[in-house]
Amino acid sequence: MQNTSWDPDTVAWQEIAKDGSKYALLEGVRGQDGDPFTYAFSIPAGFWDPPHRHTQTARVFVAKGTLYLGYGNIEDESLLQAFPAGSLVIVPAHAVHFDGSHEDAVIFGCAVGPWRTIYVHPTYQGSAGTPGQPLA
Repeated sequence: MQNTSWDPDTVAWQEIAKDGSKYALLEGVRGQDGDPFTYAFSIPAGFWDPPHRHTQTARVFVAKGTLYLGYGNIEDESLLQAFPAGSLVIVPAHAVHFDGSHEDAVIFGCAVGPWRTIYVHPTYQGSAGTPGQPLA
């Protein structure tokens, strides 16, 4: 039987990027049109994902630590909002945002496919879970 429950400390990470971020697809298929999927993303202390957007709306639950998220094409610390563990954040499709944490954090997200992450600066190779990013 497939695992149907997770906590931040028991996720089996499938991708670990050179920047220390980690990604796991927990259920579903993120590339399939209209298919729901659930994922986990680990944010190491001091990690900041530069401005980017997703092709679908993400429903994000902060399971551990504090997620800092701001909207806009430029990383501006004054735009960051803090979402501590227990928070639910809805990031609309195509909304350009940046995020990170001062401490180790884990988020669980739900979305539908097809899912893509597009960075404002296309030279950035992406964090864990972004196809083509360099793995550790």
